[in-house]
Amino acid sequence: MHYTNLQNSDPDIYNFLKKELQRQQENLEMIPSENFVSIAVLEALGSITTNKYSEGYPGKRYYGGNQYIDEIENIAIERAKKLFNADHVNVQPLSGAPANLAVYTALLDIGDTVLGMDLSHGGHLTHGHPVTLPAKIYNFIRYKTNPETGLINYDEIEKLAKEHKPKIILVGFSSYSREIDYQKIKQIADEVGAITMADIAHIAGLIAAGHLNNPVEIFDVVTTTTHKTLRGPRGGMIMCREEYADKIDKAVFPHLQGGPHENIIAAKAVAFKEAMDPSFKEYAGQILKNAKALEKVFRERGFTICFHQTDNHLLLLDLRSKNIDGKTAQEILDKTGITVNKNVIPDDPASPMRPSGIRLGTPALTTRGMKEAEMEQIANWIADILENPEDESLHMKINQEIKSLTSHFPLYPELSSEE
Repeated sequence: MHYTNLQNSDPDIYNFLKKELQRQQENLEMIPSENFVSIAVLEALGSITTNKYSEGYPGKRYYGGNQYIDEIENIAIERAKKLFNADHVNVQPLSGAPANLAVYTALLDIGDTVLGMDLSHGGHLTHGHPVTLPAKIYNFIRYKTNPETGLINYDEIEKLAKEHKPKIILVGFSSYSREIDYQKIKQIADEVGAITMADIAHIAGLIAAGHLNNPVEIFDVVTTTTHKTLRGPRGGMIMCREEYADKIDKAVFPHLQGGPHENIIAAKAVAFKEAMDPSFKEYAGQILKNAKALEKVFRERGFTICFHQTDNHLLLLDLRSKNIDGKTAQEILDKTGITVNKNVIPDDPASPMRPSGIRLGTPALTTRGMKEAEMEQIANWIADILENPEDESLHMKINQEIKSLTSHFPLYPELSSEE
């Protein structure tokens, strides 16, 4: 690593960064919400824009000296509009959870009802799970998936919507692996006079590349993170129809946030430009191919695939048939060089800290250049490990094979090489 100043001023942090770079290089990163940004995005994140306070919006700041910051933020906004065909975009949310909270703050009164997806069926904590702040402020009703089809239970959504008359109907997920019928949700919302909201944090890159349906053209409000499949910096974004723009902007600032992180906004702009390149469409398509390659092997090896199949970048595996829990599986795989996360399955009888499933995805490995052949090998390694959880000699053998594989797909050679 060429962080000479950091190495001199803080060798402890420098050394741990160096170890983390080695870990990322030698391990197989399969957490669906993680990815590897480009060197250009990293440079923007570490740029001098981190020095500037810029409360407010372009042309309406509360601090002076923002003439160039305004240009950067405007570029980020315009690129996002073009990527998603959005009427209005706010790029200031610090991440996905603050973006969702801003929408609730903008469009709901205390006690209003939101119809959102159950966490164990693939939803997100911020979609109304009882442990979160929004659940203490608003009334969340949760819908589930249909075990027979593996799809969202649209009949249940319609029934609940007519019964509870929600102010917002919310779709989006963190572990659901199927496509969403946004037109059907819009039809239900129109019947009960509800606002439509989609959280596309996981699939924004796949939507921007044209591989999955785009709710921005159909729904009233859409939130997203800018990392995950969009392959940008860790941050959030809100897109909405023009009629909601003023309320959304005021909810982000001044209601919930102060000064935006302009270094992250600069990095968002860089990532949006990268997503406009034809190569990104090819990349996003390969993410989907790689996920299907994983699915094929896991099905052949007798694993239970939640929601029956994947239409996107992730898989949720029910491990009960393999007599291993998600926490143990995550720990064994991590020691062997494969990073996944433990995850609840639909109506999981086990606790969230030791759930019945694991969640894994393909964005990060696809960024490194891996394709179907590598996915098939990796899925077989995972199956071998989980079917032989106590065979340490097998784990060591696979770990060496993983290091050999990753050496052929170098990550950040600009940082790994020594001067």
